[in-house]
Amino acid sequence: MTYMSHLKTDSVSKQHRDSSAAGERPKSPYNVAFGILSALAILMIVAGHLGYDILTVGGLFPYYSFHVPLFMFISGYFYRDEEECHPLAYLKKKAKRLLLPYFIWNVVYGILAAALRAFGGFSMGEAVSLKTLFVSPFLNGYQFILNYAAWFVPVLFIVEGMNLCMRLLLRRLHMNSEWLILIGTLAVGILVVQFAIEGRVWGLYKTPGRILLLYPCFQMGQFYKKKLESRDSLGNVPYFAVVLGVQVLLHLCCNGLAYSSVWCTGFANGPVIPYVTVVSGIAFWLRVSKILAPLCEGGQRDISAAQSDVEKRIGPAAAQNPAGGFLLHLGRNTYAVMMHHVMAFMLVKMVLAGTAAYTGYLVDFDFVRFYADIDYYYLVKGSEAFRMVYLAAGVGLPLLLQKGQDILLRPVRGRLQGGRFGRG
Repeated sequence: MTYMSHLKTDSVSKQHRDSSAAGERPKSPYNVAFGILSALAILMIVAGHLGYDILTVGGLFPYYSFHVPLFMFISGYFYRDEEECHPLAYLKKKAKRLLLPYFIWNVVYGILAAALRAFGGFSMGEAVSLKTLFVSPFLNGYQFILNYAAWFVPVLFIVEGMNLCMRLLLRRLHMNSEWLILIGTLAVGILVVQFAIEGRVWGLYKTPGRILLLYPCFQMGQFYKKKLESRDSLGNVPYFAVVLGVQVLLHLCCNGLAYSSVWCTGFANGPVIPYVTVVSGIAFWLRVSKILAPLCEGGQRDISAAQSDVEKRIGPAAAQNPAGGFLLHLGRNTYAVMMHHVMAFMLVKMVLAGTAAYTGYLVDFDFVRFYADIDYYYLVKGSEAFRMVYLAAGVGLPLLLQKGQDILLRPVRGRLQGGRFGRG
């Protein structure tokens, strides 16, 4: 979701960057608060797959009650009306930034999963075929398991396209009202949740189900930007009193707040509460991000004339240094973390499996589950604290991989960028 983009890949990761094509218009200043929000969102995704409640505020804000919709909210916030002037160029850009890297890595993970089945004794993932390479990503995204967290990327692309087409149509009909869009998409989303509760969202119906479930969350981002952000001035104490009060009431009155966005299941409290928890979760972490922003933006550099000159020579991605600390760097690279963190978990488990197999340690390591269950996480001595090792690997290894990829591709980008500017 975007998992989720670093815009060589638009993920879910660097959607807070200017979304215009290079050279078309000046770059917007980097949105530090949303950069932090993106980083927190991907940390919740990674921790959620571990069952690690490090960012749930004592269980008050369960990840699965809002964290995937949070990525949609961020993406929606950065949609710009100007894109409607060149819709085909916009869709081409989104396909290049979202789908192209997804399908490249899907091939890689398909081959890797096949090798692990053939030579490693693993039983996870489907066989490589045209369907699993190019169709299954739009159906569920779980075809090769090792990259299942990236199911969000094709969904985001479809939502981006739907949003564009809807706004073009409404503009033609002179009905392009943010209130109308939000209420209409929410009504559809609530209907989908009700259908899911009734057992009508099953099989292939889950594909449009998850799209329509998340669609209103994208529109929430636009609605906040255009209608609410300028009014978001309530003091922190009353703000958090309201948000935390609502969340406590939800816990007291509901039968568990978590649900599955990808499978459209787990709705235990009717069709409206899931969107209430989306709003409360986003509201809480958005304000936290705004509070943290001044602490991070001291190192944030605006794009200067000198930097622009560097961009001409080596490309914008290489010229923009990760400033403002680790959170902003992570916020710029959520696509990589979304794509690779499950494989990073597997690498940790492989090290533990090797230790258990060839030493006298870790005798309780479960090899049967290791070979068959991607969600098996061995904890050394049963310690919950060991989940931090997985979390660090799930974030750190993809960032290192992205860094290596940037270094390897930098000469190519430099030549392409140089040629583009050379043509005037």
